[in-house]
Amino acid sequence: MTLQQLIYAVTVADQTSMNRAAQALFLSQSSLSASIHNLEQEIGLTIFRRTNRGVSPTPEGEEFLLYARQIVNQYRLAEEKYIYKKESKKSFSVSSQHYTFAVKAFIEMAKRFGPDQYALGIYECKTAEILENVRNYKSELGVLYIDDFNGEILQKLMADNGLEFTELFTCNTYVFLAASHPLAHRESLSLEDLEPYPCLSFDQGSNQAFYLAEEVYSTYHYRQIIKASDRATLLNLMVGLGGYTLCSGILCEELNGEGWRAVPLRSDKVMHIGYVKRQGFEVSPLGSIYIEELKKCNVNVLG
Repeated sequence: MTLQQLIYAVTVADQTSMNRAAQALFLSQSSLSASIHNLEQEIGLTIFRRTNRGVSPTPEGEEFLLYARQIVNQYRLAEEKYIYKKESKKSFSVSSQHYTFAVKAFIEMAKRFGPDQYALGIYECKTAEILENVRNYKSELGVLYIDDFNGEILQKLMADNGLEFTELFTCNTYVFLAASHPLAHRESLSLEDLEPYPCLSFDQGSNQAFYLAEEVYSTYHYRQIIKASDRATLLNLMVGLGGYTLCSGILCEELNGEGWRAVPLRSDKVMHIGYVKRQGFEVSPLGSIYIEELKKCNVNVLG
């Protein structure tokens, strides 16, 4: 197994096509296919499935590619620094459920550093993608919640993938809705009060398991539930359809504006907000600053 073969395998995975990968590597497709075949023979597993629509990693191939990417990325960093004499930027990225406070913490962290010092990234994504991004080194940290319903399953899922969860703070459940909503000025609400209005939920893609939902009461039988893939659409649905979602109650008016309300839900559900990282992984200086900014969000939790 050579470094060149690892580069070939990573390129094929990125391009999802032998033909496109061969073009990117300035090779003939037959040469690339032969190299991948030889690598598979040497390590004793099939890295890619071949179909008429292209190639995709097998489950065993995904695990192999995780290690291959690390080696290739480290090689490229060393190449830039010592061969091309480039001073590479330090990088930090985080993946999060759709929390404005997670973005707020990221903004406060980023303000401390100039763009020439660091390459930064923040990704709002599905729960399964958060775990995958942290597992495969795309993100150093992931931000999500657990509760008494999903906690046991998510903790096992994280442990099985070499991840660990650290709690930052807890909060009760709130109903998030537009300030113009008929129920916006109630002191508290019940699920029965919300029955006439559509419940809004973030779509989890092909994996719709209840324990991956971003909202509590994911198994409740709502009269109407509407899925959305991004926060802007969700807010538009709140205004246009009088919808609501269940959330942590942490408001960031400087980002969302003043047109929203978080009303306490009469419920004993407690959300445990925290971050996910790789087991045994030492958090970077930027990661530590980001975590400190997240902790400050606790003061914005409504009572």
